[in-house]
Amino acid sequence: MRKSISRISVLVLCLMAVISSVNGQESSIPLFTEDLGIAPFTFRRSFPNGVAQTLDTIQSMGFTSIEGGGNRMDALEYKKLCEARGLKIPSMGSGYEDLLNNPRPIIERAKVYGAKYIMCAWIPHKTGSFSFEDAEKAVKDFNEIGKNLKKNNLTFCYHVHGYELIDYEDGTLLDYIIENTNPEYVSFEMDIYWVQFGGGNPAHLLRKYPNRWKLMHLKDLKKGTLKDHTGLTDPENDVTLGEGELDIPGIIRAAQEVGVEHYFIEDESSRIIQQIPESIAYLRSLKK
Repeated sequence: MRKSISRISVLVLCLMAVISSVNGQESSIPLFTEDLGIAPFTFRRSFPNGVAQTLDTIQSMGFTSIEGGGNRMDALEYKKLCEARGLKIPSMGSGYEDLLNNPRPIIERAKVYGAKYIMCAWIPHKTGSFSFEDAEKAVKDFNEIGKNLKKNNLTFCYHVHGYELIDYEDGTLLDYIIENTNPEYVSFEMDIYWVQFGGGNPAHLLRKYPNRWKLMHLKDLKKGTLKDHTGLTDPENDVTLGEGELDIPGIIRAAQEVGVEHYFIEDESSRIIQQIPESIAYLRSLKK
């Protein structure tokens, strides 16, 4: 009798799926249709062997934007190499101390690139011991950096790295940073991998601060990885999007709701030639 009920249940579920499909309730509309960007750190092993050749590889994979790069190469020369391959540079990264103490060369490079955003990916602190004092100083410095960049028609974005998710009062030190920086001067980049690694919920954070997130790093974390607040782990814990523990479709839906403007795949593993095409195929396979 139980087996008969189970079979009937399966048949009912199958019939419901068919009816939903016929009625158009099962969407065939792609979820991720945004321009595809790459974080150049992904190709850190390749760039020293040839910038043009590495950009050729990036182009061949279907990317249409890159988050900075170029290092010590002349900014205009690098921009021309990217343009020749159809790669825009909407954002670029820079170091905390340089942005605070010597921002002019960064601003000039960004203008040559045609970038709108300048992101900083690390707050100086003792690894594993991010403190309120570190967060408090960052708030002051970020407001100053952001105000200066805005005068030059640029937007400062802090790239969240997970170590800021230490408990503080009724929230975390990341809450403190977001709530005490001036939205006019300071925006944020969501690195979904590091938020997860630090014990956070990327989709929840996106919706909690819907007007602050402008950029996103797309990457996935190997299931079962031990987490902490160092912002550091073995690069081989980077896996193909959809194969790790992050809810990629849910995060993308939240990002679209709050208006994230640019998405960059980042993969720090040694398997990028295999994993990046798989990650792209996974993103393009998602449906609304």
